[in-house]
Amino acid sequence: MLARRLVLLAPLAALLIGAAPVKKRPPAPRAAVPAYAKPSTAPLPEKVRIALTTDLGPIVVEVDVKRAPASATNFVRYAESKRFDGTVFYRAMHLKWGEQPNGLIQAGTRNDPKRNLPPVPHEPTNITGISHKAGTLSMARYAPGTATGDFSIMVSDQPGLDAQPDSADPEAKAGYAAFGQVIEGMDVVKAIFAAPISETEGEGFMRGQMLAQPVKIITARRLPDAVPLPTP
Repeated sequence: MLARRLVLLAPLAALLIGAAPVKKRPPAPRAAVPAYAKPSTAPLPEKVRIALTTDLGPIVVEVDVKRAPASATNFVRYAESKRFDGTVFYRAMHLKWGEQPNGLIQAGTRNDPKRNLPPVPHEPTNITGISHKAGTLSMARYAPGTATGDFSIMVSDQPGLDAQPDSADPEAKAGYAAFGQVIEGMDVVKAIFAAPISETEGEGFMRGQMLAQPVKIITARRLPDAVPLPTP
């Protein structure tokens, strides 16, 4: 039973890092710093759709503002202020057990202080009721309450990332904050997951999980809100 438990908790350890460490390289010429828009403070509807246009095609996600207000609103604010534009999917975590493909992909600001907004409160899945299923979006973080501009998309169900309130392990107890779902473009998610992995990039457990050619998020844009159907 102990071995099985360790297997289930392995993704937790692997997601601890909010963003992959960047290998040091000679300094490149400085590009112009984008003028990010100020995030809106206008109230959001219960669900908001965001279109991520990537090098490999579009991914449309729907974030759940009603059940995960802090995480979902945070994601929308990054998109509205164009802070995701030009970032990349940089990581594909391949899990060797279970039905394949099994794992997740990760993207975002990689702790860039020029892009990052303040951290958001942690929203555990036992409170939100949003589980880590195939296509679920989840906040990457260090300790609970440190999530900023990095997120993961599940390629397959990952129940080991859900909060486990009865666990003695603080990380398992907290789990990760799921906040939305891919509604179009899972084929693109799987194509990113299947992209070649670098043999040299990444440090520690991250080695063997970094994409050899990161997939750029060209734009991230909020889509028009869906109009509710009239009540009969």
